[in-house]
Amino acid sequence: MSETDERIAGIPPKPNRVLDEYRALFLSGSPLLDVRAPVEFAKGAFPHAVNLPLMSDEERHLIGLRYKEQGQDSAIALGAELVPAKIQAERVELWQSFVRENEGAHLYCFRGGLRSRIVQHWLKEVGVEITLIEGGYKAMRTYLINEMERLCSAMSFVLIGGRTGNGKTLLLNKLASTVDLEGLARHRGSSFGSLPVAQPSNIDFENATAIELMRLEEQGRTSVFLEDEARLIGRVCLPDTLRNAMSNAPIYSLECDMARRVRNCFGDYVTDLLDQYQAQLGSDEGFEAYVEHHRGSLARIQRRFGNDNYQQALGLLDDALKAHRLNNDTEGYSAFIEKLLRDYYDPMYDYQLNQKLDRVVFTGTAEQILEKHS
Repeated sequence: MSETDERIAGIPPKPNRVLDEYRALFLSGSPLLDVRAPVEFAKGAFPHAVNLPLMSDEERHLIGLRYKEQGQDSAIALGAELVPAKIQAERVELWQSFVRENEGAHLYCFRGGLRSRIVQHWLKEVGVEITLIEGGYKAMRTYLINEMERLCSAMSFVLIGGRTGNGKTLLLNKLASTVDLEGLARHRGSSFGSLPVAQPSNIDFENATAIELMRLEEQGRTSVFLEDEARLIGRVCLPDTLRNAMSNAPIYSLECDMARRVRNCFGDYVTDLLDQYQAQLGSDEGFEAYVEHHRGSLARIQRRFGNDNYQQALGLLDDALKAHRLNNDTEGYSAFIEKLLRDYYDPMYDYQLNQKLDRVVFTGTAEQILEKHS
């Protein structure tokens, strides 16, 4: 909800002091103790927040029903029944450990109300002080929504476009003023781009993106490079305000030869991806998960790829996986990668690029783009 919407709804604006505190917390990466229920935290939270709830999901549900039916006093009484002294002591110990290990930690619940005040009080009883965030999660989330809207209007964006494997993320990492949207989304953006780690929720992604833009503004940056992304990065959706700003942004089209593109893809989708799976699951299980990743990803594009192309690519993939498994020979992946680039990704990208040729203001190699902005 924007500030205008809040005024129309009769919600008083937050004092500048409170908004400045939110900004300072996000920019500093202060540790945040989130005492909402796990189901609330899963829907959306902030970077540097740890969920150590006052109530479990079931406890929250039961107490919420009691509150609606019989009021706050009865709900508090039920809370005392559901969270007896032993459980209370266990939870206080977790909060106490968090505060001791995280200097400058701050506390919040959904609205900065009863739940966070209870936690603050229980901690005070054992000699631990923690600052409660006024307005809680809801007010901080509203602040970031408004900041995203403001920054998307105030900043100018330049998109790095180019065919798959051109090294757009590598280039972004060398430019001074960038936000790595794929990094924040924990996905490489392509049909094969999922990673062994889960993607964030849309709200988590939006919050993290807004904070990255705030940090660039704090550094005095007014122009920001982003990769030219589709509306979805895996299952994460770009916020409308950012997507609208990107839809009008100029594009730098990155070029490189096929050999380098194959090497880039090999690094991302063979070496690095296998390392991630094996680090998480161990050598054997990690390799099997890596195999299923590629076979599953290829199967999902079969209809768009066409059956003949799909069967050829599947044969190349199976040969590469077999040589890799038996002889640690990875050379076979090159033919598989080049097949996908030439016959699947390139036609799709060329079609998309033709829809926005009027926005392409520069075409060149990574070295030429870096020289232009050195």
